[in-house]
Amino acid sequence: ARPGGRMARAEPPAATFERRVLRSAAEHHYLRVRLELPDGGARLSAVQFKQLVVSALRELHGEVGAALPVDVLTYEEKTLSAILRVVSSGLVKLWSALTLLGFYQNRRCAFRVLQTSPFLLALSGNSRELVLD
Repeated sequence: ARPGGRMARAEPPAATFERRVLRSAAEHHYLRVRLELPDGGARLSAVQFKQLVVSALRELHGEVGAALPVDVLTYEEKTLSAILRVVSSGLVKLWSALTLLGFYQNRRCAFRVLQTSPFLLALSGNSRELVLD
């Protein structure tokens, strides 16, 4: 007992905090992209589109970048739009290579990344294109 007749209170143990940073555990990331050709006219097959993606990776990241596993899951020739799948660790490499690509067959072009997600289902519909009756 303390002087004055009061009992000493036990101090609660100090709270310990642990910092956890959660990275996306997803194995793949998906990108919805569109190739823009200002003068139009050019039509690329799915194979040519994939070759353009690989050449963009090679141009920026060399042979190591060109070896990055990228899959073209869907491709629409009319709009030059595609959904790409890449291993999550290669997302930044792919995105940067597409962004910095400026020419296709000596003609100006630009890739636009419209959406990206670790979930393919998230790219299946775009609420901005939704038509309500």
